[in-house]
Amino acid sequence: AFSMSHDDHKRMKIFAATGGEHLALKMCSHLEMPVAAATVECFPDKEIIVKIDEDIRGRDCFVVQSTSMPVNDNLMELLIWIDTLRRASAGRITAVIPYFGYARQDRKDEGRVPITAKLVANIITAAGANRVLCMDLHAAQIQGFFDIPVDHLTATKVFCDYFATRSDMQGDDMVIVSPDVGNVKVANMYAGLLDAKLAIIDKRRDSGSEVVSKRLIGDVEGKTVLMVDDMISTAGTICEAAKLVKEKGANKVIAAATHGVCVGPAIERIIASPISEVIITDTIAPDSRLDGLGETLHVLSIARFLGEAVHRIHHHMSISSLFNRGEGPKK
Repeated sequence: AFSMSHDDHKRMKIFAATGGEHLALKMCSHLEMPVAAATVECFPDKEIIVKIDEDIRGRDCFVVQSTSMPVNDNLMELLIWIDTLRRASAGRITAVIPYFGYARQDRKDEGRVPITAKLVANIITAAGANRVLCMDLHAAQIQGFFDIPVDHLTATKVFCDYFATRSDMQGDDMVIVSPDVGNVKVANMYAGLLDAKLAIIDKRRDSGSEVVSKRLIGDVEGKTVLMVDDMISTAGTICEAAKLVKEKGANKVIAAATHGVCVGPAIERIIASPISEVIITDTIAPDSRLDGLGETLHVLSIARFLGEAVHRIHHHMSISSLFNRGEGPKK
């Protein structure tokens, strides 16, 4: 895949943390290099220890870790990795965080609540990371919570490459539906890329777990609806939206999201909903619970894409040129 000299391999190291092992292995195989040697162990009281098993002095080190469930364990492990690398004199430490936990706590939407996404940015920086690589952050401004460089990737390219292989997802039969007003920009971008129409659901939320959504702006009659979001968490929003577009005459409903968090009643909700397909990526390690979706589920891998990004960061090449015009992350 790459004309990497032996020297390159010695300079660049990719480490697999527990929540990113599935990606690190594929990234390294794409880059034709071994995963760097290290071990993660838990003491009986669940304290984590990381040990690097090779010389990394002055090397360009990347540690791959999604801070998905168990969020706090994975976050703490990432911090310990960063500290270990720093104390072993790594030349540069990049935290590759495909799924960034706590991203939804990005502002004070009421009094006396934390802005945990900012706290997490601070502790990752304090641990000693030199840069961060993330994918489809819940809110683009989280990049600005870090005082170190952040490369913000999007899975748009991976999704669009997949959609292009599907004859049933072409032409005038497609409508992109934004399941809520906050996601209109992303939905609009997909509508442009796929040359499809756009419809919007005006969703009113009563409380954290209760979603009330009722109005559709746009036409879905007889169309294939594609709903694109950054994550499917409890699947409440997307399933309510699916019911609504079906009531309004949609032919078929496909849901796509970068992060398949899929917690609580998500799987049952999707099965009971009119959604005929769910397309996610592997930013979060595949969980056996997802097997409940059977043939409904397609998991696209972002590993090659991440590998390419890491290769470019290592060689001081542009990341934004990975994307075609109009394919960039949400702004």
